[in-house]
Amino acid sequence: MSRIGDKIKAARLNAKMNEKQLGKKIGVNESFIKDVESGRKIINDRIMEQLSKVLNTDLNDITMNFEEQEEIQQEEKRASRVELKQVNEVWDDAFGSLLKTIPVYGYDLNKVIEKRQLPVIGNKIEGFTKDKVLFLKIQDDDLIGSRIAKGDIALCHITHEFVNNGIYLIERNDERVIRQVKKLDSQKILLISNGGRVTTETVTIKDIKLLVKLHKVEINLA
Repeated sequence: MSRIGDKIKAARLNAKMNEKQLGKKIGVNESFIKDVESGRKIINDRIMEQLSKVLNTDLNDITMNFEEQEEIQQEEKRASRVELKQVNEVWDDAFGSLLKTIPVYGYDLNKVIEKRQLPVIGNKIEGFTKDKVLFLKIQDDDLIGSRIAKGDIALCHITHEFVNNGIYLIERNDERVIRQVKKLDSQKILLISNGGRVTTETVTIKDIKLLVKLHKVEINLA
């Protein structure tokens, strides 16, 4: 025990209170009082004043040795660091819910080229599930007639559903390209490119794999 703990325990017993009753009066739990009385926990001036008032004893007349004073100071520093960490975590969570870091990929959708941040609104980004949004760096001029050129960055979302006349990154015969996709019937689609002139190709739906749908493009002015 510490001398402070001894004095608190003696005052508590004199007041005919157990640890639980004393703790309730100052807003702490029973184990906290036990730790204080045994010397395992150091209290600050505010709690000391509360105990003095509840126990009707001036506990501040206890002369602490150098080690006890150092221990109190260290405990207060540790509490301050914990509080600061908790505050920082709250702010990190808040900003993390407002902004999300979005990767920029090439057509392989594997290696991250760079990263950007977009606001999260209602748990979505641009109206899409936030975990399905990405940026795609255009690697060719196959749709330059649609003002999508090599080097541009397109905001996309992962999907395997057809939207008629939508522009997609598709995979066909182990090759990945961007094409405008027009649905002809339940089995056939038209792949459209316009790299200088419009070309079309009719394929069956099972011949291609939709990877991501493009929504808007940032034009590269370099």
